[in-house]
Amino acid sequence: MHKTIEEAEEFIAAFLPRVYAAEHVDMALCVPYTTLGALVDSTRGSRVGVYAQNMHWALEGAYTGEISPRMLTELDVHGVVLGHSERRQLFGETDEALQKKVPAALAAGLAPILCVGETEDERERGDTERKLRHQVLEGLEKVAQDRLHEVVIAYEPIWAIGTGLTATVEQAQEACSFCRALVAHFSPEAAERIRVLYGGSVKAENAAELMALEDVDGALVGGASLDAESFAAIIDAAA
Repeated sequence: MHKTIEEAEEFIAAFLPRVYAAEHVDMALCVPYTTLGALVDSTRGSRVGVYAQNMHWALEGAYTGEISPRMLTELDVHGVVLGHSERRQLFGETDEALQKKVPAALAAGLAPILCVGETEDERERGDTERKLRHQVLEGLEKVAQDRLHEVVIAYEPIWAIGTGLTATVEQAQEACSFCRALVAHFSPEAAERIRVLYGGSVKAENAAELMALEDVDGALVGGASLDAESFAAIIDAAA
């Protein structure tokens, strides 16, 4: 929940010139509903996508305060983040809801980023794989097999979000590899094609090392994305 429309437009004006040459990097800004339209307009013709931070699965209905897939596509939004840890922890997002949201996003032409990850207590109890297995398998259960590769999975260890802590390269690789292996439960081919991101205190200083890992295809960036120079440096690391 950052940036008014004015602030977002100032950000994009500073950001776009820094990343125009990043030809081989897919990048997107995941922004509040209020700034979606302005940033879609400001990024037209660039390589920068614009994603929403959440959505409902229904096209319309008595769901006060929610936003439908159709409302996002009307704005030419490219994708949507689903199941972010803050949505799960603070606002009661459930795997049952995500089981509906992921295929609804695909049906609407939106690229879904499905977020999964464990808490500090779950990691200490040795429950990381159990938690990831449940979240990935539940979240993808109703996705058509031929569209599985279109989903992006973002592994975000909750204990490393906004804490300054970062998973070791071994922890990040192990968890992202496990997420990929879970996709193979549905389709080995999709497991090879699907993109798995790491998210959790990603910054310019550690981005290159994390994204060099075999099963890490990119990053879901939090606080470091709020500053144009900082985020552009992460794009440089990806390039």
